[in-house]
Amino acid sequence: MALLLFTRYEQLKKWFENPRDSMTKKTRRTLKIVMLIGTIISLFFVPWFLVKAWILPLPDTVQEQVNEAIGNGFDGIIVYVDEAGKSPTFYTGGWKDRKNKIPADPQALFKIASISKLYLAVAITKLVNDKRLSLDKTLADYFPELEGRIENAEKITLRMMVQHRSGIPNYSDHNGYWENPPESREETLELALDLPADFEPNKDYGYSNTNYLLIGELIDKVVGYSNQQYIKEKILIPLGLNNTFFSLSEVNIDDVMSGYHRGHPYDLKTEEQGMLATVEDVGKFLRALNDGSVFNEGEQEIYSSIYVFKHSGWVPGYQSFAEYHKDIDTVVILFNNTTDPKLSMWYLAEVEYSRIVKIIRNKKSS
Repeated sequence: MALLLFTRYEQLKKWFENPRDSMTKKTRRTLKIVMLIGTIISLFFVPWFLVKAWILPLPDTVQEQVNEAIGNGFDGIIVYVDEAGKSPTFYTGGWKDRKNKIPADPQALFKIASISKLYLAVAITKLVNDKRLSLDKTLADYFPELEGRIENAEKITLRMMVQHRSGIPNYSDHNGYWENPPESREETLELALDLPADFEPNKDYGYSNTNYLLIGELIDKVVGYSNQQYIKEKILIPLGLNNTFFSLSEVNIDDVMSGYHRGHPYDLKTEEQGMLATVEDVGKFLRALNDGSVFNEGEQEIYSSIYVFKHSGWVPGYQSFAEYHKDIDTVVILFNNTTDPKLSMWYLAEVEYSRIVKIIRNKKSS
């Protein structure tokens, strides 16, 4: 932000000093003073720890960057790097369990949050390819009981829901949601019902977890059993992803990485927060998603038309970033177990991730 403000000020400075400008010298001088004062005031609100993390000299290795990130305030970090033609590499720093002084473990299970949307989007793709679902049918077609309870249900198509273009309100934006989350899918959905739409269907983009809650329920309805079991059968088992799970009830809690949220006194690993996986399983899935090996014939074209090939995730205590970088043919996954209410640690993690990718690129080009 500071760099942006400085750059903008320099651009305006050049503009004001342009002798061809039609403004009088006095006007230009006045505006320069106003802009300078505004820039100085703005700098008081800049999160300087982000600027510091961004402008520090780039280390030579990913491990050095991970160590630097721990020094910037993260409790624990796991990084997975899968460069084509090489065995995957793992980098860790900090704690898997801060209280018991257990170091970060690359084999630990981690709550991947919204990265799970990629798996659901692949599941929808497979059902569409099998003619069991239509992207052009509406929410009202699939859930007639929601007509009148979700505005525009008769206009919202499955495609719009997958693409976050439905206008359905996001249940996790409900006041107090993260402090006291509902205990069931039914209670969660209630938070998004009987509310005005955020926008007219397909007229805008608005990220909404409600879309994917409904998509999960739709898969349950169509296949006759849980969407989790369908994903396991169609995605996890074929790819050999044996360390991906849907609930804490399926795992040994000691295998789960602890999660810490600033201002919350307890370890959050015992909270039920959706899918869990090792960093390697997420990396294998992302590689398969991007090289097409997760798809059967005809499916890749469908998926490409409806959803993205990378994702990030956030729940209290857990942040995750998963992306395939085509220019270097490399999958990079970052997990960290420190969050905060203002999302400062999220923005810091984005900086750390981008620096890690830059280190890998530099090595590729050297």
